[in-house]
Amino acid sequence: MEWNFETAEDLVRALRAGDVTSEELTDAAITRIERDDPAINAICVPDFDRARAAARDADRARARGEGRGAVQGADRPLLVGIPVTVKESYNVAGLPTTWGIPLHRDYVPAEDAVQVSRLKAAGAVVLGKTNVPLGLQDVQSFNEIYGTTNNPWDHGRTAGGSSGGSAAALASGFGALSIGSDLAGSLRTPAHFCGIYAHKPTLGLAPSRGMVPPEAPALPVDLDLAVVGPMARTARDLTLLLDVMAGPDPLTSGVAHSVTLPPARHERLCDFRVLVLDEHPLLPTGAAVRAGVGRVAEALADGGARVERRSPLLPDLTEAALIYMQLLASGSSAQFPDARYEQLRSRAAGLAADDRSLDAARLRGTVLSHREWIEVNNRREAHRHGWRGLFAEFDAVVCPVTPTPAFPHDHHPDPMERLIAIDGVAYPYFDQLVWAGLPTMPGLPATAVPAGRSPEGLPVGVQIVGPMFEDRTPLRLAELLEREIGGFRAPEQGGPARTAPPRGT
Repeated sequence: MEWNFETAEDLVRALRAGDVTSEELTDAAITRIERDDPAINAICVPDFDRARAAARDADRARARGEGRGAVQGADRPLLVGIPVTVKESYNVAGLPTTWGIPLHRDYVPAEDAVQVSRLKAAGAVVLGKTNVPLGLQDVQSFNEIYGTTNNPWDHGRTAGGSSGGSAAALASGFGALSIGSDLAGSLRTPAHFCGIYAHKPTLGLAPSRGMVPPEAPALPVDLDLAVVGPMARTARDLTLLLDVMAGPDPLTSGVAHSVTLPPARHERLCDFRVLVLDEHPLLPTGAAVRAGVGRVAEALADGGARVERRSPLLPDLTEAALIYMQLLASGSSAQFPDARYEQLRSRAAGLAADDRSLDAARLRGTVLSHREWIEVNNRREAHRHGWRGLFAEFDAVVCPVTPTPAFPHDHHPDPMERLIAIDGVAYPYFDQLVWAGLPTMPGLPATAVPAGRSPEGLPVGVQIVGPMFEDRTPLRLAELLEREIGGFRAPEQGGPARTAPPRGT
């Protein structure tokens, strides 16, 4: 039997029934990686010897009767023997953590990140680490150390970033689950581009200690905007992995691992109240993505859900995008050299007072004073309050992840000089983050789900945004939608590898 595209949930059942061993699953995954990854370049740091050893341990544990409980069950958790991958940016003891930065190509941490520890404690078998962009700061995944990750559906296009390696790995059958991170759509955009599922948890739900730049101390820091989260090929597998990842950091809470999230608001599709958006005031949405949103809206309505296309309760999307861009940029400039910072401050001072473009917001954000940051943060709190009002009337919001499907590789050395083409019209490259930033700025959970294909045959996804700390609501809606419109579909064997860049670029 072909096991590589089975869900984690199905693999658990097969392992329990004795239909397969973890060693067989691991060997099958490694064989597929060795066969197909030279064209995809998703697995940048393989760890096959330790994976095989962990698989043998899992089989012995299962033979002793362990691994039969729930995720935090009486014996061992549910993931015993399941092959998984980990984004390169997580510390894994004995493996390099570089974030794609050549200066740190030889850095090897001595301790696992908290989420890697949780995966291993849950019995998962870590196959290796997946590729990222330089410093995690791109919508693509390529760097000088590991080269370029190609989209499994079209090797001439990006798999997304910064969790692009993880998305490409899942779409290619390289493991059943992966963990990534998200600051600017880094979980959701690769999922959308590669046709898989990802979940951006509520801000603060899952600790990120050890998911830090190379050689930085692994401290239990509360990050602004950034989260860590699960990636999978089904909505139910997302929930399974989120239950492993969620819960306070024991260094700050004294609690080893516990979290109680409220149940989904509804169990039936017909009970959901959903606001559907496909237009943004600052950036057009391409036809292929609008069609994907439309397919989801139609499926919701056909299933009996209450679907609305507009609401006066929706916070102002223009202001939300400007706040997000300022907060995003402010977090990136702390380590800038003094000369560079002064240059940016001079440029920001020259902006016209009425310039409310996204470029201007990013520039102003890089040089925010503490006083100015507090004012922007106060505006964010007002938006959070607005979202609470909206979620009193709606259960979820469906909207795009980005305005286009996966775009061709663009390795221009200055990202600020790149452009994104939306139905043939060029826009600033980073403007495509406005949709990803919509739930990120207030810290809301958002689940990326497949929503069909573009006319060119590329995956198209949408995101389902839910109320803060009600992550199970968008996850449940994602599961119900999967039944209505289908979910992940494996790319054709090998993929249409057109104009693929070499691995070393």
